[in-house]
Amino acid sequence: MNSDRNVYLKMKTLKEARDILFKRFPLEGLISSETVAVPDAVGRVLAEPVFARLSSPNFHAAAMDGIAVKAEFTFGVNETRPKELIIGKDAFYVNTGHVIPENTNAVIMIEHLNIIDESRLEIQAPAIPWQYVRKMGEDIVATELLFPQNHVVTPYCVGALLSGGVFSVSVRKKPKILIIPTGTELVDWRNSGIEDLKPGQVLETNSFVLGKLAESCGGRYVRNDMLADDLETIKQSVCGAAESDFDIILIIGGSSAGSEDYTKPVIASLGELLVHGVTIMPGKPVIIGAINEKPVMGIPGYPVSAIIAFEQFVRPIIYGMLGRSEEEREKIQVEPTRKIPSRLGVEEFLRVKLGAVGNRIVATPLPRGAGCITSLTEADGIIRIPNHVEGLKEDEPVSAELLRPLSAVNNTIVVVGSHDNTLDILSDQIRALHGNLYLSSSHVGSMGGLMAIKKGLCHLAGSHLLDTNDGSYNISYLNRYLPDIRLKLVNLVFRDQGLIVLPGNPKQIKGIEDIAGEDITFVNRQRGAGTRILFDYKLKELNIDPRVIRGYENEEFTHMSVAVAVLSGRVDVGLGIYAAARALNLDFIPVVTEQYDLVVPDEHFESEKVQIMLETIRTGQFKKRVEALGGYSTDKTGEIIWVKK
Repeated sequence: MNSDRNVYLKMKTLKEARDILFKRFPLEGLISSETVAVPDAVGRVLAEPVFARLSSPNFHAAAMDGIAVKAEFTFGVNETRPKELIIGKDAFYVNTGHVIPENTNAVIMIEHLNIIDESRLEIQAPAIPWQYVRKMGEDIVATELLFPQNHVVTPYCVGALLSGGVFSVSVRKKPKILIIPTGTELVDWRNSGIEDLKPGQVLETNSFVLGKLAESCGGRYVRNDMLADDLETIKQSVCGAAESDFDIILIIGGSSAGSEDYTKPVIASLGELLVHGVTIMPGKPVIIGAINEKPVMGIPGYPVSAIIAFEQFVRPIIYGMLGRSEEEREKIQVEPTRKIPSRLGVEEFLRVKLGAVGNRIVATPLPRGAGCITSLTEADGIIRIPNHVEGLKEDEPVSAELLRPLSAVNNTIVVVGSHDNTLDILSDQIRALHGNLYLSSSHVGSMGGLMAIKKGLCHLAGSHLLDTNDGSYNISYLNRYLPDIRLKLVNLVFRDQGLIVLPGNPKQIKGIEDIAGEDITFVNRQRGAGTRILFDYKLKELNIDPRVIRGYENEEFTHMSVAVAVLSGRVDVGLGIYAAARALNLDFIPVVTEQYDLVVPDEHFESEKVQIMLETIRTGQFKKRVEALGGYSTDKTGEIIWVKK
């Protein structure tokens, strides 16, 4: 093993790194052109201006069904002084699109004619010159500029080009990009089953994601075979690519500062190292270099880092080669649902969920890890936190780049609070029945949901807060924490909570009292979560000091995260719902059946979005899908069980 490490000695800001990139690769004349048929040019960039070769229409054409006449012959006609016309002499029948006969310059609609017989008709109103006539060249005049160079051809353009007599065009060739995935831990998903994965192995997906991103920018890609972490092997592959017809080379993985990260020494030995490390998060380990006057980039191995690096460095290069300008995402003002800290000196790309609540758009942060690809698939927008800012203040408006249309954000039901697997079913069911409506749920615990309602940051909250005095759920908390808000409590489900353990229950745990054992490690839920309150209540009931439980301070935010922690062997046991245990084939020890409700403020209850959601949870199909998860009862699903006035 190589013990040397690639220390980040001179990291650049995003602006500095981009300036270095564009200065080194001005991109003029880097991509040649090719000629393609017009229908095949959609999405391509014109390499030359295109001029019309034919006028459209190339004759005077009737724009209506009726008769063609010489307008001047009809002057003076009115209802009291009608005029009789002879077919074939004074008037000529025409259909829409037909050439109008010589010596005619107007069309009278068929509806305005009084037909006397086969050869005669009468009109009661005059025509004006060129009425209902498409004049020659009305749309396109031969020799006029149809589209300038660097124009991106759209399906609309096809009609204009063909109508203008242009049947082929010169377009810029698609930049050819080689993507080299590296890493001894990588596994090709096409050749291995899920069950074959060993600890430490990772499915190689980045090359396919980056390849499709390259295609969406107008490039084409070739995926190199996966390479193990070996300096000479990677060097040979990159050297061969730099001497071939590739325009850009991307090396995935090995760009960080580890002892087996070889991208830096490979680029430095074959060409010029321009940048190693950029002060952005995710994406810090990106490398920019030049070999044979071609851009060669080291792309971080974490999925989100890889995508951010592509969008900030690779996409601009592809666009530049094609002569296209970068497309800016639409930006809107949003309000964070909570205070969000950030590191000074680093520009952060924070992925957020968005939703319109009242007259403002609220932003809830998603997991910030560079390996969380779902933080992009679930994101509605990105907030860029500048490197001179320590974070975002709660409720203070900031700018967000939209990843989805604003119409989708406005059609989103914002749910904040306790996690439950049925919310995923509800989201899918709503989309199945109402394709333009979305449900976005953020898991911050039951108390977090109530606080979001108090601040007006959501349409409703999921809650299962146990009153330890009388065994009831939610009502006493609503009276205590939301005293001035009128709302309704709607039951979603009753569900089984219990201890999640490995199959066969190797530690032979029978109940909460066994968790206090020295050889048992526990995973808890976050403070304010209903499950955490239930657990604390049970500990108090059993007279167990939380401090004797190994892992009491180890927190997760969802039931599925608890189940995964058990499945991975990181912990022995966690408290969660039966559906989470069943989903991962884990054993379950029942503790209690609890009530999970939706807290809906009156100001949102009658809205169309919320009413559609309530109608959905009352359907037999939704209830059937929920019950199939296991551990749920839907006897009261959809019922308004309490009203706070």
